[in-house]
Amino acid sequence: MPPPTEVIGLCRFSYPALGGFQRRHDTPEDRARYLYAPARLEERFRLFETVTLPSLRAQTDPDFTFLVVIGTEFPQRDRLEALLADLPQAVIRAFPPGRHRDVMARAITEVRRPGLRFSLQFRLDDDDGVGCRFVERLRRTVHEAQPIFERNRRVAIDFNRGHVMRASAAGIHALPVTRAYWTPGLAVALQQDCRQTVMNFGHQELWKHMPALTMTDPDMFIRGINHHNDSELRIRDPLPLLDTQMASAFHAAYGVSAAHVRAVYDPAAQHA
Repeated sequence: MPPPTEVIGLCRFSYPALGGFQRRHDTPEDRARYLYAPARLEERFRLFETVTLPSLRAQTDPDFTFLVVIGTEFPQRDRLEALLADLPQAVIRAFPPGRHRDVMARAITEVRRPGLRFSLQFRLDDDDGVGCRFVERLRRTVHEAQPIFERNRRVAIDFNRGHVMRASAAGIHALPVTRAYWTPGLAVALQQDCRQTVMNFGHQELWKHMPALTMTDPDMFIRGINHHNDSELRIRDPLPLLDTQMASAFHAAYGVSAAHVRAVYDPAAQHA
């Protein structure tokens, strides 16, 4: 029998944290002004709608919690709630500005369910996505390698194959990549009595603190590339526009539709 587990995905949606960003700001107010700038928020909402949420709705295992953390002064909460209305796994938590890792860990702790053997936790930015089988494969990995998880209070699971993607009015631009310890393909399994969270560890440093299983399943994450990436992505090759056949395969893998991307990025195309 598979061990009883929960799966929690965390998304920091333009939360004005103290720390946690590559870009520096002198005050929380300066950071909030940057994060809440209309052009930036519009881009984040478009990516969230066309990439992140479709990949979560398409999960073959729907038993998970999607935790969205925002600031108490977030200016478009109604719009966010409307986008999440048909995702019953979604939970929104609002916090005033605070230390990034402390606030995110608190948010995760508040939604953890008692009495389960393992808590599987992962992080997504609001421009990332996961493969349709991501939650299913997390649970199956714990079941198949259960002795490892039973012997260790913390174990990392790293799916290292996915895509980098850019969205535009033309559709989906993407390239397959193989990368170790990239955030959208990474999860941490914690035993019931472990009060730490995925936020206690930098994603590139996980292997220093716990055993790590590398899984080579294809099409398990999307890493978004856009105008407001906080971290530096060095992708030498241009991202080609997917043709009809490739876009169909991308949709099958992630639930992300080129037609949806085109419609959101070019509303006039809906009436052409």
